[in-house]
Amino acid sequence: MAWLKRKPDPISERAKTLNAEIAALEAQIRRLDVESRQEPVARKPRPTAASASAPAPTLPAEPIFQAGGQKMLTTRQDVPTTPQHYNELGVRKYDLVALGHRVRGWFRGPPPSNQKLVNLLAAGSVQGLRPLRYEKRVARRRFILLVIALTLVLLGIVSVFVRNH
Repeated sequence: MAWLKRKPDPISERAKTLNAEIAALEAQIRRLDVESRQEPVARKPRPTAASASAPAPTLPAEPIFQAGGQKMLTTRQDVPTTPQHYNELGVRKYDLVALGHRVRGWFRGPPPSNQKLVNLLAAGSVQGLRPLRYEKRVARRRFILLVIALTLVLLGIVSVFVRNH
């Protein structure tokens, strides 16, 4: 009677192993902390062949910043705010066109990283790869077949209910 035996819970066993690993790591952290407190002597870096032949680089006293400023931080998708975007009470107007663009963007997804390859695949110019038209046709046929199957199942369920009532 194998089905009456209780199966071991894999989640609780995994939790036990993870807790044991956490305890081991905490013990190692405590040990290293104690060692670092006992040995406050600064360690010198070991010389290597490259550093022995070349002089050590000196760090600049001031940090070096790149030119570009605020323009590099803003993205192209930032919506400009002008007085026309606000009503007489100072509340931002609702922009239906921008909402439509955002909703369309959710369904489209990100643009392809290699547009030329996408065009070649769509035209079927790359040997050995099927064109996207074929893939779309296959996906369309699968969708239509699924819709027909679900419609038949729903019609069967409705007919069973109609016969019983």
